[in-house]
Amino acid sequence: MTPDIAATALAAARDAAAAAAEVIRHYWRRGVEVELKSDATPVTVADREAEQAIRKILQAALPQASIYGEEFGLDGERGGLLWLVDPLDGTKSFVRRTPFFSTQIALMDGDDLVLGVSSAPVYGETMWASAGEGAWLDGERVRVAATGEMSAASISTGNIRTLTGDSRWDALGALIRDSNRIRGYGDFCHYHLLARGSLDLVIESDVNILDVAALAVIVREAGGVFTDLDGAAPGLDTRSVLAGTPAIHAQALQRLRR
Repeated sequence: MTPDIAATALAAARDAAAAAAEVIRHYWRRGVEVELKSDATPVTVADREAEQAIRKILQAALPQASIYGEEFGLDGERGGLLWLVDPLDGTKSFVRRTPFFSTQIALMDGDDLVLGVSSAPVYGETMWASAGEGAWLDGERVRVAATGEMSAASISTGNIRTLTGDSRWDALGALIRDSNRIRGYGDFCHYHLLARGSLDLVIESDVNILDVAALAVIVREAGGVFTDLDGAAPGLDTRSVLAGTPAIHAQALQRLRR
């Protein structure tokens, strides 16, 4: 991907996230009815309209790229340039009137995640990053902390339901006992905190790539490490996350390996 295309893509992703934010704020103020998808997860008109707004902008800016969205599926091929879109990640929080939801927009070039925008319109933060250009929070460059010892580390967990029945559950417990503190910020929030140096490790065992693709780019460009729980780089089939400062990620990965 050329620098010109990268710049166009980042501008489009930020514009698309802003357009989705307008839709989301509108329905946040007035409230929405909730439907259940076939997998029993909730969806609202805000999810669908936000994705439509995003797709319109992305398609106009980069017509050669395919789009894979949470609500309307795949438009185009999975190879080449592929947008990954979750218009309202955290719908359960949205419908329960808590501000921990966001719009996630990422771009893949082949197998590589190269761009990410994470917009939390009610929480009041937008982060973005593109390959080689650093990570940014509302226009200010951010970096992960320099934390090197687990005894000083702050850890946050997200959805770890399947990890409770995993052979690594005891290892996670020992890791938490050896850390400085444990929190459960979840969703976009703990990745934003990690990228700006306010947290040192994030652990999740139940995710979809659409939830975390943009956040993977942001954490990486902030100087962090972002893999799944087995140490693999994120891809379309990613279902878990281990993200942290370089030193803390390495220690946690060693302890959590099967």
